[in-house]
Amino acid sequence: MFDLQTPPQPAWEQVQVQEPPIAELAAPAWDLTLGLIRATVQIDQNNGDGTRRVGTAFLIEAPRPDGTPRTVLVTAHHVLDGMGGRDARVGWRSEMPGGGWRFAPDPLRIRNASGDPVWTKHPDRDVAVMEISAPPAFARAAIPLGWLASGADLDSWQIGPGDELLTLGFPRGYSSNTAGFPILRTGRIASWPLTPVQRFPVFLLDFPVFPGNSGGPVFWTPAARKLPGTIQPDHPFIAGVLTSEVRPSDEPLGIGVVAHAVYVREAIALLDAAPTVGQGP
Repeated sequence: MFDLQTPPQPAWEQVQVQEPPIAELAAPAWDLTLGLIRATVQIDQNNGDGTRRVGTAFLIEAPRPDGTPRTVLVTAHHVLDGMGGRDARVGWRSEMPGGGWRFAPDPLRIRNASGDPVWTKHPDRDVAVMEISAPPAFARAAIPLGWLASGADLDSWQIGPGDELLTLGFPRGYSSNTAGFPILRTGRIASWPLTPVQRFPVFLLDFPVFPGNSGGPVFWTPAARKLPGTIQPDHPFIAGVLTSEVRPSDEPLGIGVVAHAVYVREAIALLDAAPTVGQGP
């Protein structure tokens, strides 16, 4: 795992419900690429020395065990763990009249008064989840829990090395525009085998990783390419969470490490077992 360095602020920037199997879900009315762009946010914390610690997070709609709606923020555990203050910032965006957008970050409580984390960490993987109170537009944009792929899904769709996946993030704290939307990148699966997940909990993605990418979603849509002759999935899916880069020395290899999406499901199950108070923006 690489150490998330805090980049300088860019000059342009101011200041347990049983889920149905993923294959049985109807195709969404919206494209997952645009849906995930809307559901992906920057989280950061000032270090007090003119630098920020930056990471990426995305929102999942994961109903509580009693069926009531709930929005869950997903990121890499080390992103939150490296933020020592009680509050981080989450980079909400507001649509303005005339088609414009405004970057509107708000505080996000990540530690209680005693300094203990309010997020839930997966016990074995670099994945963290926390219930939040998101603005209505972001709560509506949250991705359904059923779009998190399992190992069985990857096998049935013949997902493997050479297949192209997409990812969203904020490399070195930069966004795609002043509205704060994430930057879309592509990469190809660079390892084999991917399953069983219990034996191969992470897989490699061939694309350059920078501080600020950690915690971003890694996903497939029909816009991405699969190897000729393999099965084409009938709908998009989230394959995992970007957690780190392969860096055996000071020289990066340009390869990312992705934790399987099943660990997000497992972390949310732990959240159900030990619920916390929803965190406001």
